[in-house]
Amino acid sequence: MEMLDLRRLAVLAELERLGTLTAVARAMDYSPSAISQQLALLEREAGTPLMERVGRGVRLTDPARILAAGAREAADVLERAQSEVARTTGRVEGTLRVASFQTVTLALLPAVLVALGQEQPALRVELAQREPAEAVDGVLAGTFDVVLGEEYPGGIIPLRPRMDRAPLGTDELRLAVPEVGPWSGATTIEDLHDAPWAVEPEQTEPGRWAYALCRTAGFEPRVLFEGEDLTTHAHLVRSGLAVALLPDLLGAGRMPGIRSVRLPGAPERTLFTLTRAARAMHPAVLAFRSALATAFAQQQVIATSSTT
Repeated sequence: MEMLDLRRLAVLAELERLGTLTAVARAMDYSPSAISQQLALLEREAGTPLMERVGRGVRLTDPARILAAGAREAADVLERAQSEVARTTGRVEGTLRVASFQTVTLALLPAVLVALGQEQPALRVELAQREPAEAVDGVLAGTFDVVLGEEYPGGIIPLRPRMDRAPLGTDELRLAVPEVGPWSGATTIEDLHDAPWAVEPEQTEPGRWAYALCRTAGFEPRVLFEGEDLTTHAHLVRSGLAVALLPDLLGAGRMPGIRSVRLPGAPERTLFTLTRAARAMHPAVLAFRSALATAFAQQQVIATSSTT
């Protein structure tokens, strides 16, 4: 048997984890045909069948599962060794691939990039906007090094194996209503049972929480706009066309035309970063997490001063 290609082994390990070629292609940022080609080459190198056709899908053979387990172990050992070598040099350099969702991208990452550009000029940060669930798959697949995550009230996301989680902080969630118009005087969510709403899709964590909050208040939200772009939510509120539930980090409470209403119990979402456990002590990851924590603390000071 030839020496097996580590990258192709990583594709096999992802296929075992995710189950379909389409999911692997999405997580690894390849086309499905490229994934199929890599697996065919790996099968030739291994000298034994690695997949069996089952309907329209595939199932891994026993040798493939052994190789997938070995691929994960080898990847962790190599990445941990690379992190240790990087720490011994005392330099923060190379490329760090980061996936984030919209509010953190808008509110925090510009300050993070400026700080890292000044303090760690040899480090290049590449950003991509992804929703948390998709981004986590990308981290495990090696497409991203760090991902920003969020948990909404009642929605605990279990920590997956081989992952390291670092807390960032909490972000209060508030009701956003127009400053003028028929919904401007609302003081509770119950006041808005007939209002048009801007909400995130119910299959997302923010959407699940928003729909549940409205139903607990005794009504089904009358949806004007459903989408994950919170700047659109805020724009519709400013225009007097809708009401919404928005996190403080978006800064909607400081936008002209929007009045921010505190909800009972001051619900919060929890923010955190994830990376592969084998990479958690890499100088680039440590530098990014430190700069992000500083930017978040500064943003919290601004938010607090604007609501007191």
